[in-house]
Amino acid sequence: MLTSYIQELCVTFSGFKHRRLKVYFIPGIGADYRLFTHIQLPEGYTASYVHWIDPIDKEKLGDYAFRLTEQLDTTEPFVLVGLSLGGMMAVEIAKRIRPSCTIIISSIPVTDHLPGYFKVAGRLGMGKMISPSFLKAASSAKHALTMRSAANRRLMFDIIRAGDDRFIRWAINAVLEWDNKEIPQPLYHIHGTRDEIFPIGLTSPTHVVEKGGHMFVVSHPEKANYFLKEIILKSTR
Repeated sequence: MLTSYIQELCVTFSGFKHRRLKVYFIPGIGADYRLFTHIQLPEGYTASYVHWIDPIDKEKLGDYAFRLTEQLDTTEPFVLVGLSLGGMMAVEIAKRIRPSCTIIISSIPVTDHLPGYFKVAGRLGMGKMISPSFLKAASSAKHALTMRSAANRRLMFDIIRAGDDRFIRWAINAVLEWDNKEIPQPLYHIHGTRDEIFPIGLTSPTHVVEKGGHMFVVSHPEKANYFLKEIILKSTR
């Protein structure tokens, strides 16, 4: 009987040892899981993607983020990664449900790190004046000029084209009205020195990607993968 018990313990331990820890990825505004096409996780970790859901009219960013937690398995340890708008969502989620660590990319953890023109636009209610079609056109033009790889340009064009206009319209206002001063711990922040949306001089990243723009996860994925591996292994072992 003792031998049988020991064998059962070995099987249980072996199953635990080889269990793959989930890393949840939250994309940016009007985007989806394809933003993380080039991301490669360390062995023993598996990527899961959080999908946008329909927002409720006048819903606050924090309340929307909490509804996203229905897509997370919180019965086991997990890592949370958010890009741009997804980073803000990750911060709000981590304030309520504690992951092993939270990683934000090309994003900001608190409202005070928003550029001044974001704050002015929010006070003036200008979010409602920004057309999703204009935002898509501007983003497409930017990537046409900055993405060196033709494959990456096509990827970004496809992602932008598929963006849901209703969600984008809501998200613009939600960001402009976002009010957060709390930084959940442990939180790691990867940011490019040439980020054109959230200038690096206004925030305090823990890891810096030299010459990286807002979408360096697509244009310079090797740098994103290097930092992700370092952070994830450090936080979960």
